Amino acid sequence: MSDLKIGFIGAGGNAKGHMARVAAIEGVAIAAVCDVDGGRAELAAAEHGARAYADHTEMLNAEALDALYISVPPCAHTNAEMEAAGRGIHLFVEKPVHLSMDAALGICEAIDEAGIITCVGYQLRYLDPTQRLKRWLSGKTIGMVTTTRWGGLPGTPWWRVMEQSGGQLVEQTTHQIDLMRYFAGEVVEVSARYALRTMADVEGFDIPDSQALWMRFASGALGTCTTSCMALEGGGKGDLDILLKSRRVGWGADRVTSSPEVPELAGPYAETPNIDQVFIDAIRAGDQKRILSSYLDGVKTLDITLAANRSAERDGEPMPTRLGKA
Repeated sequence: MSDLKIGFIGAGGNAKGHMARVAAIEGVAIAAVCDVDGGRAELAAAEHGARAYADHTEMLNAEALDALYISVPPCAHTNAEMEAAGRGIHLFVEKPVHLSMDAALGICEAIDEAGIITCVGYQLRYLDPTQRLKRWLSGKTIGMVTTTRWGGLPGTPWWRVMEQSGGQLVEQTTHQIDLMRYFAGEVVEVSARYALRTMADVEGFDIPDSQALWMRFASGALGTCTTSCMALEGGGKGDLDILLKSRRVGWGADRVTSSPEVPELAGPYAETPNIDQVFIDAIRAGDQKRILSSYLDGVKTLDITLAANRSAERDGEPMPTRLGKA
């Protein structure tokens, strides 16, 4: 069996992690790497014996790729997904998948027409604590879900610009919002308030440093989220709690806690599957069901965060999501 030929658009830190894992999979070859920074593309391509490009259309025209990874800043999504789908190339797209719902929905249509396998990098879904909690919640009535992500300030300049990143909620806390959806179902309405309280003196910074939102799920459950990048010297935290009748369950990347205790949710936990191996295996099997977050799933999570941004622009006015169903 011939090697699967993989291409990359984006050769930054996140993409390098995927490249290392993909290169270690038997029967897979990284054939091409594209980055607007030609020197960065050259370095990554040389490391993996691939060809380097500075233009993704040129790469897609020149290479017979089986799959394509797109790992670029949110504002850098152009027409690559559409071009790849039109060529029948399977897609791995890093989160958030876009900054435009209209564009993302257009990509969903192209993916459906092409019948390709897609995966979005919501790797927290694959953790054993996540899977145990997901199974345990089946059939149970969730009253409320709460999550917090308080951290520091990434050094990447584009992350600090609202038009380029969409803000912390869209670019980073999307992982927590995605888990809320995964556990509690679709969100139909969002209300949000944002503020810039302590970081206005940071050069090139125009995103909120404080974001708070509430959500209404299709099931009737409620959700809250707070997120901030003010923890510059540590002291941040990240948590997700689910409230049911007479019980609280807390999710963590390495454990699930419960009060009262639920023995089947406790460790030890299994090793986390490699999301890149899952993607490659799904391509080989022609089975999208092996993947826990498709491109459409990624768009549904994006929908919530963009609705929150719209609400915050309108002083907290409740905003319906486009894909949630009451």
